[in-house]
Amino acid sequence: MKEDKKGSLLLGLAAMLAVVVIVALVGVFALKEEEVLITGEAEASEYRISGKVPGRIEMFLVEEGDQVKKGDTVVVIYSPEVEAKMAQAQAAREMAESVNQKAKHGARHEQIVGAYEMYQKAKAGEEIYRKSYERVARLYERGVVSAQKKDEVEAQYNAAKATVKAAKSQYDMALKGAREEDKAAAEAQVAKVDGVIQEIELARAERYLTSPIDGEVAERFPKTGELVGQGSPVMSVVDLNDAWFTFAVREDMLQDIKVGTALQVRIPALGNELYPVEVTYIKAMGTYATWRATKQNGKFDVRTFDVKARPLRPIRDLRPGMTAIVVREKTRNMPTIVIQK
Repeated sequence: MKEDKKGSLLLGLAAMLAVVVIVALVGVFALKEEEVLITGEAEASEYRISGKVPGRIEMFLVEEGDQVKKGDTVVVIYSPEVEAKMAQAQAAREMAESVNQKAKHGARHEQIVGAYEMYQKAKAGEEIYRKSYERVARLYERGVVSAQKKDEVEAQYNAAKATVKAAKSQYDMALKGAREEDKAAAEAQVAKVDGVIQEIELARAERYLTSPIDGEVAERFPKTGELVGQGSPVMSVVDLNDAWFTFAVREDMLQDIKVGTALQVRIPALGNELYPVEVTYIKAMGTYATWRATKQNGKFDVRTFDVKARPLRPIRDLRPGMTAIVVREKTRNMPTIVIQK
């Protein structure tokens, strides 16, 4: 009986000792520093290609994933409106040029000859009326004709002289051609139409969309034959050489992160190698990203900050969307971030 009690006591002591060991191990692991991961993703500069003229996609010259150089033609747009405007402008150009040439060259030869003959005819009539007037004037001085007759012949003579002046003016105008003002107006009209044609030519050139950078075609939005409006994006090109990482970090983890701080990140898609990066941007995110504290635990609301970091050296095979990890260490007190100073 005593031996049973003694065995039970030993068994109880062993069980208690086991509980103590388990509690101690749990405490050790609980107090042990653990790694907390700050994760983000890679991003790169993306450029959207759009046109200034509306039309239909006539053809794509590149596929998604193709490498392009700055200035390479990637899309051709067909715009019948531009072609119609060009036809109208060319017709207006021909008309304006005809008016300009007429103003420069003046009247035709036949018009000049006709004006000269009218001038000579007027001069002959003036000569006749001059002689008649002189004859009547002498007779009037002798008292042979009345004053009324003399006035009638004098009026006819003055009218003949006026006719000569008018004929001479018409003849001179035919010789000189259009006035300088008319010539200038005709030249200005030609220049105006040339400006319209130049504008349409620029619109024509906008039918051929080119890449603004050296990069990779990330996405094509419409399909061949679809209608696109002015300024509508047609394609996006990404510059893989201009990449960075973005992280969403709570503000209670920012005590050791400043602009200019050097960190190391691991990119699971590229293996376990660590890549040095430098923090270049820190900004609070919107209220939607605020961590709300409860009154029961006595904590305060914690905001989330957008942190950007750029690689200190090119990272081969890095692509937008890849996950990036910053390794941190967490202690019982305030968490600290493992960084390079």
